[in-house]
Amino acid sequence: MKRRTLDVLGIAGLLLLILSFAIAFTINFTPLYSWTAQSMGLAERLGLTHETLMENYHILLDYLNKPWIPELHMPDFPSSESGLFHFYEVKRLFLLDYVILTLTAVGSFFYLRYLRRTNRIWVLVKPFMVASMVPVALLFFLAVNFDRLFVLFHEVFFNNDAWIFNPSTDPIILALPQDFFMYCFILTFVLMEAMLIGGYFLTKKYAFRK
Repeated sequence: MKRRTLDVLGIAGLLLLILSFAIAFTINFTPLYSWTAQSMGLAERLGLTHETLMENYHILLDYLNKPWIPELHMPDFPSSESGLFHFYEVKRLFLLDYVILTLTAVGSFFYLRYLRRTNRIWVLVKPFMVASMVPVALLFFLAVNFDRLFVLFHEVFFNNDAWIFNPSTDPIILALPQDFFMYCFILTFVLMEAMLIGGYFLTKKYAFRK
């Protein structure tokens, strides 16, 4: 019973590690935003240079990523009280992801070491195989109806409508088109799928090698 509980917690920790790492990588992968901005001509639409747009984006990322930055001030994008509150809520989610990433990384290290010492790496093969089906299903749902997925995401993680920005009071929304968030979802799911499939083949190879 003790071993089964440890396996459940350990496997859950590994899967959370993969999810939180994929999220952390995606939200800090600035080339994705730079490419989106250039391909959609966002800077030209907003009357800015690409460099100025990226400078504001980095200021936003610094605020969301760093707990010691208490306020958001983007020089070229004024924000309403509601908009600032939404970014504060997003900041809390970012920091929560980093906490989960750190804790699960430590826990997974010790769990993997335990499995290796007890020659039980094989217990990970099936969980990786089953879990690898989830990103595929999410990518399918994304392809079929991203609008619904986008709304559902906000309904789950936010208990208000502050995320519905008014471009006249929060022009930053014009620099963050829905397509960009779709690309972020795609990258996150692809990263998850790659890590899960990689984990499946690695654990299978290690577990059943002679």
